[in-house]
Amino acid sequence: MSSSVADRPVPTLATPALAHFDELHRDSADPWGVRTRWYERRKTDLIMAALPRERYGSVFEPGCSVGGNSLRLADRCDRLVASDASRSAVERARHALSKHSHVRVEHWQLPWQWPAQRSDLVVVAELAYYLDEDAFDRFLAWIPQALEEGGQLLMCHWRARIADAHRSGDAVHGAALQHLQLLRVGGWQDDDMRIDVWQRGGDVSVAAAGGAQEAIAQEGLPA
Repeated sequence: MSSSVADRPVPTLATPALAHFDELHRDSADPWGVRTRWYERRKTDLIMAALPRERYGSVFEPGCSVGGNSLRLADRCDRLVASDASRSAVERARHALSKHSHVRVEHWQLPWQWPAQRSDLVVVAELAYYLDEDAFDRFLAWIPQALEEGGQLLMCHWRARIADAHRSGDAVHGAALQHLQLLRVGGWQDDDMRIDVWQRGGDVSVAAAGGAQEAIAQEGLPA
C-alpha cells in the first residue's frame, strides 16, 4: 500500500475530542486497557472470529489506538496499514508493532486520509461514533471505494451511550446497513457490543471458499 489519497485536502481538526484522545494516549500506555480488561480482550477475540477469511492480502485499520487489534490483524494479513488521528497513539502503536516489517502506522484522519490502493479488509472498531455528521457521511461514501472486489468491511462498536460521541453504536451500524451498497455477510451482537461484516461482491460462503463443500461432496460425510 502506498500513501494516503493525494487529492483530498485534510482539514484542521484541532477539536476538543482530538485533544482529549491525544492527552489520553500521552498519559497512559494503554488508556482503554486493551491488554488487561476482559471486555477488550474478548472484543478482539470476537472481531478475529467474525472475520470470514483466515488470511487477507491488504488490511487497513483506522483508529488503531495503541495497536491492540493491530497486533492480531498483523498475524492474519500480508500487509497492514494502521492509522490514528492522535500523534501519541501513533507513537505507541508504532512501538508495539515495531517487530512486524509488513505493518505501517500512519498519523491519518479518517475519512480524509486512507491508503491509495484498495484493501481486502477494512476494520473500524469503536471509531465511527466519534465522527461528526459531515465526516460520518464521507466515511460511508468512502467505504465502497476503499475495498477490492470481494473485499470486506468489519465494524465493531460499543452499544451503550457515550457522552462525547455523535451517535450510538447501533446508530452507526443502522446507518451503514441502510446506506452501504454492500452485502452483509455476518456479525455478532450482545448487550455490550455489535459487530457487522459487509462484502463488496465475490463469493460469501466461508465453507465454499475453504473447499469444505467440495470435499464433503466428493468424499461423503465421515461415518
